[in-house]
Amino acid sequence: MGVRSARPQTLHLPGLLFLVVFYRKNQKRSRSHTNQLLYKSFQQQRFMADEQNTADTVDSANLSIRRSGKEKPTKAQSEVDPHIYQMDFPCVGICLIINNKNFLPQSGMSSRNGTEKDGAAVKKTFENLGYKIIEHNDLTRREMEEQLKKVSMEDHEKNASFVCVILSHGDEGEIYGTDGPVKFDLLTRYFKGNNCRKLLGKPKLFFIQACRGTDLDEGADVVDGAGDSTTHRIPVEADFLYAYATAPGFFAWRNSGEGSWFIQSLCEILNNHSDLELMQIMTRVNRRVAYDYESYNPRMRQLHQKKEIPCIVSMLTKEFYFTKDV
Repeated sequence: MGVRSARPQTLHLPGLLFLVVFYRKNQKRSRSHTNQLLYKSFQQQRFMADEQNTADTVDSANLSIRRSGKEKPTKAQSEVDPHIYQMDFPCVGICLIINNKNFLPQSGMSSRNGTEKDGAAVKKTFENLGYKIIEHNDLTRREMEEQLKKVSMEDHEKNASFVCVILSHGDEGEIYGTDGPVKFDLLTRYFKGNNCRKLLGKPKLFFIQACRGTDLDEGADVVDGAGDSTTHRIPVEADFLYAYATAPGFFAWRNSGEGSWFIQSLCEILNNHSDLELMQIMTRVNRRVAYDYESYNPRMRQLHQKKEIPCIVSMLTKEFYFTKDV
């Protein structure tokens, strides 16, 4: 046993015919049984994490359990180039601006002097891009949620996108109303794909000027060298972009006379280069903030010569251009 014979072995014809017939009769049953085993394996892998973290995903190419059916495509998904968000809607979209300057004593926060400069710059910039502006100042936590919910319930069918700009105090994962902090994801949930169907498949852009912690960036010296018509099921978190003034855990800088580094840079780049793709725009914003700004406070050494770098979190699924003619 176990030793392979060197002599050639002959398979008799009756035996071969029997195997073919047996295979054909059992092929359908075997395929069904295999799918059942695959589905069982898939379920087990969903709920059981591999100890070495090597089998925590399932290759969808090997499973045919369920496919998304063909449905009538939305306008945002059916135009010529599937890699670019379409902007040829009657309206570019709504730009909601929440600008919190004055805070109640119980919040423990000071006034945000200079934020009026940011608010004015944002309003002018996005008006020039064709957005319908909705502006609110000094909102409490509850009022912020109410306004975001209200805007999410508007009819966005004729809108190409949505923009929200929040100017306030903050911490990691939190934005301050005038009376205290609220979780950021509580504010954005109203625009998820399962809550705001009219913006499904359309870009939703959030620009956040707020601290994300108290760390200060010391900086470091560097030498600078020279049409598919099928409607697909998409994640509810898809088509969002969150542009934060600073990296997680860090302080966001604002000048009381000129406004914040991030918002002023964003507006300047948009005013001069709105024809660029959004990630190109945000990269230029990052560079401007990183290279052109530095705090100056020699009387307080802990706040002197500090830097800032914006942080872009993108779940966009296409390229985005503010202009229609792409």
